[in-house]
Amino acid sequence: MPTDFLTDEQEQAYGHYVGPPSAQQLSRYFHLDDADRERVNERRGAANKLGFAVQLTTVRFLGTFLAEPTDVPSDVVAYVAAQLGIRDVACLADYAARPITAWEHAAEIRRIYGYRDFTDPAEGFRLVRWLYTRAWLSSEPLSVLFDLATARLVERQVLLPGVSILARLVARIRERANARLYRKLARMPSAEQRDRLKELLVVPAGARRSALDRLRRGPTQPTASGLVEALRRLSDARALGVSELDLSGIPAGRLRVLARSASSARAQVFQRMPAERGIATLLAFACALQATAHDDVLDVLDMLLGPSAGRTSYGWHADRSRRRRAALTAGAPPRPSRRAVQLLASRAVGPRRIATPARP
Repeated sequence: MPTDFLTDEQEQAYGHYVGPPSAQQLSRYFHLDDADRERVNERRGAANKLGFAVQLTTVRFLGTFLAEPTDVPSDVVAYVAAQLGIRDVACLADYAARPITAWEHAAEIRRIYGYRDFTDPAEGFRLVRWLYTRAWLSSEPLSVLFDLATARLVERQVLLPGVSILARLVARIRERANARLYRKLARMPSAEQRDRLKELLVVPAGARRSALDRLRRGPTQPTASGLVEALRRLSDARALGVSELDLSGIPAGRLRVLARSASSARAQVFQRMPAERGIATLLAFACALQATAHDDVLDVLDMLLGPSAGRTSYGWHADRSRRRRAALTAGAPPRPSRRAVQLLASRAVGPRRIATPARP
C-alpha cells in the first residue's frame, strides 16, 4: 500500500514545530483562559508552572506531546510566560531536567482536558467514516486527505499516531473508495456496452490509431470539414450507447477526474488496469465525451454561422477557450440550438453541403 505520497515538509511538520507560530496561531492555541491559569498555578515554582503551560498549549497546537517538552520556539515560551507573569524564562531549563515531572504533567493534561489515544475505538470509527465519506465524494490527493485528517484529530483532541500509521490509514481508505467507484461503474453497462467500450482500445486493421485516440481529439479548424468531423465524433460518441445509464449515484467530481485520466492514458495503461477499473475509466470517458463532443459541434457551428464567422483559426481557439471558461454567462452571444445539432447529426452531411460564410 503506497505511503510515500507525503512530502518531506509534511513529514517534518507532523507533530513538530517547524518554526514560530503566527500571531493568529498564538492567540488561538496558546492563550490561557482563567481555568487554564488556575490549573497552572497549582504547580509549585515558576519552572513547573511554565513547563505545564507549555505542554498544554503545545498539545493544543500540534496534537501530541513532545519527547522533549521544552523543545519549542522561543516565541511560544515568551507568549505563555507573559500570561503567567514569569519574567525569567530560563527557568524552563530546570523543567527539562526533570523528565518524570513532565511525564506526570502530560498524563494530567490528558485526564483533565479529555485527550484520547488514536486507538480509542469510538474515535477510530468516526475518523474512518469521515475519511471514507470525503474520499468517496471528492478527488482530493492523498497528501491533502492526510493534512485534513491531521487537522481533524487535533480539533477532536485525539493524540496523533505515528506518521506512517496515519498515512497507511488514509491510503487504505482511498483504495476502498476507489474500489467502490470502479465496481459501481463497471456494473452499470450491459455486456454489449462493455464490448463497445473495450473496442475503443483496438487499433483497426490498416489504421494507425485506436478509436480512443481518435475520439480524444476534438476539432482543430472552424471549417466545413471541421464541422463534419465534429459531427462524426458526436455520432460515434452516441453510438457507444451509454447516455441512458443512471450516474446520479456517482459523485460528479470523481467522474471528471476519471474521465480526464482516460483522456491522457495510453492503451498500454488500460491493459495493465484491473478489469473493473478499466471499464469504469472508459465509461467515465464515454459519458464525458458526449458532452464535450456536443459542445465542440456548437463551437464550430458558432464560428461558421454565428457572429464569429470569418475569424482566424487562432482567434477561434481563443474564443473557444474563453467560452468554455465562461459558459452560459449573461450577455453571451446566442449559439446554435441543441435541436440544430441533433438535426445535423442525424443527416449525412458532407463538406460540399455546408457553405462557409464569406469573410466580411
